[in-house]
Amino acid sequence: MGEGEVFRGEGILAITKGLLQSGVAYVGGYQGAPVSHLLDVMVQAKPYMDELGVHVEACSNEASAAAMLGASIHYPIRGAVTWKSIVGTNVAADALSNLSSPGVTGGVLIVVGEDYGEGASVIQERTHAYALKSGMCLLDPRPELGQMVNMVEQGFRLSEASNMPVMMELRIRACHVRGEFVAKTNQEPMLSKKNLIAEPAGFDYMRLAHPPVTFAQEKRKVAHRLPAAREFILANGLNEYFPGTQHKHLGLIVQGGLYNTLIRALQQFDLSDAFGVSSLSILVLNVTYPLVPTELIDFCKDKSAVLLLEEGQPEYIEQELALMLRRLDLQTPLHGKDMLPSGGEYTAEIMAEGLLNFLNRHEPSAVPKTTQEWLQGNTKRRQEVQTMLGIPIPARPPSMCIGCPERPVFSALKLAQETVGPVHVSGDIGCHALATFEPFSVGHSILGYGMSLASRAGVSPLMKRRVLSVMGDGGFWHNGLLTGVQSALFNGDDAVLLIFKNGYTSATGTQDIINTPTDLSKDATSDKRESVVHTNQVIESTLKGLGVKWLKTVHTYEVAEMQATLTEAFTTDFQGLKVIVAEGECQLERQRRIKPWLASLLAKGKRVERVKYGVDEDVCNGDHACIRLSGCPTLTLKDNPDPLKVDPVATVIDGCVGCGLCGENAHAATLCPSFYRAEVVQNPGPLERIGARLQTWMTRFLQPA
Repeated sequence: MGEGEVFRGEGILAITKGLLQSGVAYVGGYQGAPVSHLLDVMVQAKPYMDELGVHVEACSNEASAAAMLGASIHYPIRGAVTWKSIVGTNVAADALSNLSSPGVTGGVLIVVGEDYGEGASVIQERTHAYALKSGMCLLDPRPELGQMVNMVEQGFRLSEASNMPVMMELRIRACHVRGEFVAKTNQEPMLSKKNLIAEPAGFDYMRLAHPPVTFAQEKRKVAHRLPAAREFILANGLNEYFPGTQHKHLGLIVQGGLYNTLIRALQQFDLSDAFGVSSLSILVLNVTYPLVPTELIDFCKDKSAVLLLEEGQPEYIEQELALMLRRLDLQTPLHGKDMLPSGGEYTAEIMAEGLLNFLNRHEPSAVPKTTQEWLQGNTKRRQEVQTMLGIPIPARPPSMCIGCPERPVFSALKLAQETVGPVHVSGDIGCHALATFEPFSVGHSILGYGMSLASRAGVSPLMKRRVLSVMGDGGFWHNGLLTGVQSALFNGDDAVLLIFKNGYTSATGTQDIINTPTDLSKDATSDKRESVVHTNQVIESTLKGLGVKWLKTVHTYEVAEMQATLTEAFTTDFQGLKVIVAEGECQLERQRRIKPWLASLLAKGKRVERVKYGVDEDVCNGDHACIRLSGCPTLTLKDNPDPLKVDPVATVIDGCVGCGLCGENAHAATLCPSFYRAEVVQNPGPLERIGARLQTWMTRFLQPA
C-alpha cells in the first residue's frame, strides 16, 4: 500500500506495515503467538522484500535473532526482530545484554508478543524486567492501529536518539485488535541488499561488549542514554494525556496496552463513552521504560488521588512513581496494587472492581448504583451457577488435532509402561506437551524449548528405570541438539530420547524448518504410511554424524512397532544415548495439501477414495478402553441402541480424517474387534459400479426373509 491508502486489518499486520514504512533494512525472529504473523508474512513476501532490499531471516531461535541486531551497533541501518514473550526474551538474554552495553547506532526494534494473563500459554512473567536490567526502552502502545504504527516509527527514532535498543510489547488483544489507519509508502533503506555497505566500519574497541570498556558503557547508560531517551519521549509526546471532563481532579495512569480495557471498565460507571472521552483524567504510558519524571509529576501534582493500573508483578512502575513522589514530598495519594490484584490479567471486570475501591474512597458520588449492582450481580450469578451444578464445571483440556501423528506415540508409551513399569518422562515445549492432559497425563517437567534431554540429566543417574525425554523436531533444532544431544554424548549418559519428526515447527503455526519436506516430495497422493517426512533425513544424518549409535526411525501410526521399540529402548543392554525418531507428517499440513487436491479431482469428475473408520455398535461392549488409550476428539460416546444395555457405546463422529489410530490401538492392546475400516468411493468407475450392485444383491439374497 502507498501514501494515502487505508489499511484495514489486524494489529500485528499493521505493525508489519509500520516496519516497512520506517525503512527497516533487516528483519529476523522466531515465531510464536501472538506475533507469528509478523515473521510469517515477511517470509512469504520475500520477493517483495527483495524489491525493497530488505533482508528477511527465519532464525533457528531467539538468541540467533537477537544476535542479528549487532548489525546496528556500527552501521546506521534499522533492524527489527520478533519473538514470543518472556520465554523468547529469556533465550535471547545473552545477546540482548551484549547489545545493550555498547548501544546501537542504527535504530533497533524488538517486537515481543507479551503472552501474559489467563489466555497465556507460557509462564507468568513480564518483559519489563529485561528493559530495566539491560537498559532498553520499552514501548506498550495503546491498541489503536494508527497509534501502534506511529509507535513503530517513533520507536526507531527513539532508539537512534538514545542509542538504546527499543522493545515493543504487544499483548494478545493488541495483536488481534482490528481497525484502520492511513498508510504511507514503504521506504527503501539507505543501506540494504540493493545498496551495499562499501567498507566495514573502522575498529572501535568502545563498540565491543568487553571489559574494560563495559564499565564506561554502564556509565553512559545512566549519564547519557536515559536522559536522551526521556528528552525524546517528552519532546515527541509519545505518552498521551486525556484530560477529564467532570472529575478531572482524579487521575488514572495506565499502561498503553491496557487502555482499551480501561475505557470499557469506565463505561460500566458511565464515566466514559465508547470513544474514550473520560470523566477522569488519564495518562497513557505508551513508553513504560524509561519513565519521564517531569511528565508524571506534572500529572500527579494537581490531583486529589491517582490510581495506577499496572498489570502483573512486581509493580515496577508503581515503585518508581512512589519514589518520585516521595523525593519531591508530593503528598498526592497513590494507589495501585493496594486496590488491584498483584498478579494476573486485568480484565474489564477486574479493573471495574479496582475503580470501585478507588472511587468509594475518593469520590463515592461518582459511582452509579447500577454499577455496584452489576458487580454484585456477577458474583451472585457465579455462586448461583456453582450451587446449581453442585460440582465444579468439568475441565475441557486442549487436545492434539484430529489425526495428529503424535497421539499414537503416547498410546504406545502407555502400553509400553504396562510391560516395563512407570517411567519418568521429561517433557518439552510443543504440540506433544498436550500429552500432559488426560487421557495420557504424561510428563514430569517442562523447563524450556528443546531442553527435555538436558533436564533429565540430574534425574536419570539416580533413577532405577531409564528416563524418557520427549522433544519435537522444532525443539531439536531450536536448542535440543546442543544442550541435550551433544551434552548426553559428551558425558556418556544412558538416556532415551524420543524426537517427533513431523516436518514443521507445528505449535507456532507450522513454519518450515531445515527438515521440512521438499516441495517435490509433497505429493498430494502420499498415504499417511508413506509420509513425505521420510524424504528428509537431516535429523538422522545429524545424529549419526554426532556419534549416536542406537538410532531407530518408526512411523508414529505403527503403534505395536512403536510400543516394541520403546520397550527395547528401556530394557536393552546398550549403554549410552538411545534415540527414537517418531516420524509422521503434521496432519494439519497434510490436510491443507490434500483437501484442495481432492476437491480439484471431484470437480473434474475423477475417482476419489477416502478412508473412514467406525465402530460396530453391536460388537462394542461399552468398555471404553479405546477412548482412554486414544484421546481422539472424534472417538466419543453415544447412547446404546440396545434397549437392554445401559452403557453407552463408542462411536466415530464426523471429522475423522481416517488416520487409523483407533484400529491400531485396538490391535496393539488386544481390545474388542469393534472397529471397522471403510473406503468411501466417489465417482467410481464402471466396473466398481457393477461390483457394488452385485455385492448389494448378494447381501440381500443371503439375508433371512
